[in-house]
Amino acid sequence: MSTSAAPMTLSPAAARDPLLQPLRIKSLVLKNRVMSTSHASGLEVGGLPTEPYQIYHEEKARGGIALTMFGGSSNVDLDSPNIFRQLNVGTDAIIPHLQQFSERIHAHGAALMVQITHLGRRGEPYATNWLPTIAPSAIRETLHRSFPKEMDEHDIVRVARAYGAAARRCRDGGLDGIEVLARGHLIGQFLSPTTNRRTDGFGGSRENRCRFALMVLEEIRRQAGDAFIAGMRYVVDEGNPEGLSLEEGIEIAQLFERSGMLDFFNAIYGGMDTERALAVDNMPGMASPIAPWLARVGEFKRAMRLPVFHAARISDIATARYAIREGLLDMVAMTRAHIADPHIVKKIEAGQEDRIRPCVGATHCQSQYRPHCLHNPSSGRETTLPHVIARAEGTGRKVVVVGGGPAGLEAARVCAERGHKVVLFEAADRLGGQLLLGARASWRKDLLGIVDWRAAELARLGVEVRLNAYAEAADVHAEAPDIVIIATGGVPDIEWIAGAEHCTSVWDAIGGSVALGPEVLVYDGTGRHPAPQAAELAVKEGRRVSLVSIDAQVAQELTYAERVIWKKRMYELAVPMTFDHQIVKVGKKDNRIVATFRNLATEALIERTTDQIIVEHGTRPADELYRELRGASANDGVTDLPALLERAPQPRSFRPEARFELHRVGDAVASRNVHSAVLDSLRLCLAF
Repeated sequence: MSTSAAPMTLSPAAARDPLLQPLRIKSLVLKNRVMSTSHASGLEVGGLPTEPYQIYHEEKARGGIALTMFGGSSNVDLDSPNIFRQLNVGTDAIIPHLQQFSERIHAHGAALMVQITHLGRRGEPYATNWLPTIAPSAIRETLHRSFPKEMDEHDIVRVARAYGAAARRCRDGGLDGIEVLARGHLIGQFLSPTTNRRTDGFGGSRENRCRFALMVLEEIRRQAGDAFIAGMRYVVDEGNPEGLSLEEGIEIAQLFERSGMLDFFNAIYGGMDTERALAVDNMPGMASPIAPWLARVGEFKRAMRLPVFHAARISDIATARYAIREGLLDMVAMTRAHIADPHIVKKIEAGQEDRIRPCVGATHCQSQYRPHCLHNPSSGRETTLPHVIARAEGTGRKVVVVGGGPAGLEAARVCAERGHKVVLFEAADRLGGQLLLGARASWRKDLLGIVDWRAAELARLGVEVRLNAYAEAADVHAEAPDIVIIATGGVPDIEWIAGAEHCTSVWDAIGGSVALGPEVLVYDGTGRHPAPQAAELAVKEGRRVSLVSIDAQVAQELTYAERVIWKKRMYELAVPMTFDHQIVKVGKKDNRIVATFRNLATEALIERTTDQIIVEHGTRPADELYRELRGASANDGVTDLPALLERAPQPRSFRPEARFELHRVGDAVASRNVHSAVLDSLRLCLAF
């Protein structure tokens, strides 16, 4: 049982909250119904959960969560390779790390579990030990591209024992339990008729397809004991006519229940063997509705005696509370929501639900940058960047922030939390900057949560926000500031194109300041959101649209989950796409636009004729005000990089007698994404 921390005194309303009720599983009492599921956080070192990994999870425990799971796809054996920063539970070397981890989490009254697995055909033969992948049948998975060896009975016995040994290590490491992954990984590959075509005792009938999973559970009980908690991350419905239906999924789960060797199900939906399945079924993001599989899992729950957990874009408290209150779930998993705000439960207990930083479903945390949230730069950086901003010592300073996009909003928020007096100038009539344009896409409206949360925080902190205020140097000087932060963003970078006067920027197209022609060609020079968004807009307005990209595929710079959605949209809208072409020049002939492109593979030049060309090539800094102010600043506008990374005070090296420091953040420095913008502001302003 996890160690209890001192309970918080709850209001009568909070004491009745379904989310705050305890749940008992064997001897373990979970203090509330909120959890985080296992994921590969990208913080492991050599397959081990070292201190940064542990502290990332400890922040959730500190924030009141009942159960944090870790180690998404932790490997149990030598032919299950490390291909996306997994842990290795196939070695005793992990036990001391698990013991330290358990003590750290239990000190906050939270429970700790890990997911263990064998990847099976989902592995890669050229990773880690360069061993062939294995599977129940020699059927290739296109996403991970291996041709697996069909397992013989020696392989089956070996791997089942490896699961048991891994469970024993987890028990010895002081964990509260484990879950085995039964979906697209090895256990799930045996269960599903789409991946199991065996004709021996491990294939064919439902009972035979379950035989390997039961062997695994028997080994877990033999080596870790009956008291140790063991659950299964289980696909209730593969969403595939040839795969497991909900009906068969329930029947198999009931078979596992009757075995008496499982303590809970962690229910999931769909497949994971393609990028589309990952982005749409497995870890749905902004393009999906909230909690898309909750009703289906609720059907499963009604047929089960064991507790049922579930995670799939349950990102708001109302949905989470509904799921528990209506008996659809026993534990509600808010995994990505806790990456956005690890203190969710603490804020519920304190009656501060309105202060929870929202998960907007951007899927940035699923990218190569995991576990970093698009708009919470502290997640995954807990050893250097705090989630709770402490007040600065001494008298508050006067801070002027120019620009109300994400970088400016974050700078104003952090400075105000530090106790400084902050004034923010925004030239537009709304806060948000480029996010206002991005939110106009058909599936990206939730981006506004990044703006709305910060606007509410600025109001709470007493920041003076001046809209419709185009700040000039005189306006800044009139405030007598100690610190000036320029967050004026950028402007479309198309002036370098020969014939730029004939081009329309994506900003003008998306913002509606320029009418669209009958035939539109969109050029994508970045692989980000704006070009496919402009193409989508033009199609919806009834234009004939084509897209030309410098990259090898649409939206190449984005996370796979975002890229899949744009690829899907372009195919749905029947937008012809040409890749590997770079724009050279644009001209005009007979009232038509003639654009010349270079094929990056052959160097051949081609011409395309259209009524209008919309160009996306990022932004260049809108830094005129910054340049005007540099000569009057103590640091000549220089942000010292060692000081920035160490969160140390910035040196006033150029004019120590000057009144104010001057800094730039976000796209006012260079064209980047939202995460970079808020990270700039957080680590700079923490030192003020």
